[in-house]
Amino acid sequence: MKGSAMNTRTSISRSTWGEIDGRPVERFVLTNGTISTAILSFGAIIQELHVPDRHGETANVVLGFDNLDQYIAKNPHFGSVLGRFANRIGGARFTLDGSVYELTPNKGTFTAHGGAKPFDRYIWQADIVETDCGSGVKLTHTSPDGDEGFPGEFTVTVTYLLTPDQGLRLGYTATTTKPTVQNLTNHSYFNLGGEASGTVENQLLTIHATHYTPTGPDQIPTGEIAPLAGTGLDFSTPRPIGDAVRDGADPQIRIARGVDHNYVITRDPGTNELVSAARLVDPDSGRMMDVETTMPGMQVYTSNSLDGALAGYSGRLYRQTDAICFETQQFPDAPNHPEFPSAVLRPDEEFHSTTIYRFSTVE
Repeated sequence: MKGSAMNTRTSISRSTWGEIDGRPVERFVLTNGTISTAILSFGAIIQELHVPDRHGETANVVLGFDNLDQYIAKNPHFGSVLGRFANRIGGARFTLDGSVYELTPNKGTFTAHGGAKPFDRYIWQADIVETDCGSGVKLTHTSPDGDEGFPGEFTVTVTYLLTPDQGLRLGYTATTTKPTVQNLTNHSYFNLGGEASGTVENQLLTIHATHYTPTGPDQIPTGEIAPLAGTGLDFSTPRPIGDAVRDGADPQIRIARGVDHNYVITRDPGTNELVSAARLVDPDSGRMMDVETTMPGMQVYTSNSLDGALAGYSGRLYRQTDAICFETQQFPDAPNHPEFPSAVLRPDEEFHSTTIYRFSTVE
């Protein structure tokens, strides 16, 4: 395993990338000489993420577009930050402190990724900041009380930084004026062979989890926290992603048409320290990515909805298994399952979480 920590200083460039209704959309490029990333103020999107292979050749390892118009058009949340509640809330409703809140049912009978206009449909306020971890870009969005049915004025920030050991660090904060529920995540689609390189089915995946949350036919969690051992979703030891995608014997995989499940990240009970959640290795390029997070869950998604209808960054049509997502998160439908870790945020609290995508190479 190789990695480089020689280049530690991050340089940041800032430019206008277009406009929406007269408001500028900004693009920030962060680089430390080894890896670089491009961040958009629209949707707090990770538009590009360039990392080297075992020979030092860099490639963009996230799916997306090379123009603003395609991001504005309907797309499967490439690289964006989602909220107020990412993933699913069954029945498009929840009860909190005795009050029932009706949400926008934007996916059949349930709410997905925050409703009809999730956070990646907005231009975020963007600032270059200096933090204890280095220079970065801080993006802020305020969701008004009642937005998509959620209570409280909800303010969220996400700060993107490049770490000295070749990681992209995402630091989230959130506050609210009323008791509410929240689930913030990034929906980047990764392919360590490089964007437009084809399927990720031969890339080797390890997930540091022994349990997951099974779903019903509507992909809403049943409330069970079940063992992974013996299922097609078990990646406790490294194996090709395609092994699971092609596992027609597993009913959970048939429901999702691939992997689209919440894994319960292994950690000491009652703690929220930064732990390793997953490792992805591309044997051909030698690129390796470790996912670390403070969150209790992680939705792993094998881009099952990509069907060749979208042409991406390099002009190539994107298809199922052209990428994999690691959405660090609260558990899906947590507001309706008291047995799950709480997703409630109250006015006297400030939510904090960290996720790091860390890159290195193997021979």
